[in-house]
Amino acid sequence: MMIGDFLFVIKWPYGYSRFSMPFGLGGFEGRIFGRTADRGDVAVFRNPNGGEDDYVKRVIGLPGDTVQMRSGVLHLNGKPVPRVRVADYLMPLSPNSPCRTVDPDAARIVQDPDGSRYCAYNRYRETLPGGRSYYVLDQIEGMADETPLFRVPARHYFMMGDNRDDSMDSRFPRNAEGVGFLPEDYLIGEALITFFSTDGTAEWLKPWTWVSAARWERTGETF
Repeated sequence: MMIGDFLFVIKWPYGYSRFSMPFGLGGFEGRIFGRTADRGDVAVFRNPNGGEDDYVKRVIGLPGDTVQMRSGVLHLNGKPVPRVRVADYLMPLSPNSPCRTVDPDAARIVQDPDGSRYCAYNRYRETLPGGRSYYVLDQIEGMADETPLFRVPARHYFMMGDNRDDSMDSRFPRNAEGVGFLPEDYLIGEALITFFSTDGTAEWLKPWTWVSAARWERTGETF
């Protein structure tokens, strides 16, 4: 995902809780009419630290799982999750997407012959038990690469961002502005598809810029 992406989110697979209702309406606890999330799902959920912010991260640990990072490698239930180095991810630079890195000195900007500029990130393909795979970014050897052993409680999930060194997720406790173990009631829905994306150059008073700012190539990206 990039800054400026707009998504369709489907709620029915996980059922409904008060957090999946508009403005938190509903006035009930728990979830109805749903199933548990699957490992590898890209899920939208309410910020468990309060407020009306929604987060988007990947479901990594299910209730009863153990999760640990060792030397930057994800371990599930005591076994390392295979990951393979692939070509760098080249993120196009734009006003709303600068070359953001955890270590500013580690930023790598590359340029095409046509003058297009990109921020380069180390990229890996990770494959979960069952065969589901996806890409993750690994910027530095940081504190999130070595964690204690977590055991996911009942009715909770362990969420992680794919940009592994730039994500305050379940590796960090809520009192440190992380997600901690996510209660299942906080799930809103599953990310489905990108229906629009903008690079940040549009101006409200100049409608023609709404078209020129669109990243049309990102429309239709599925999760």
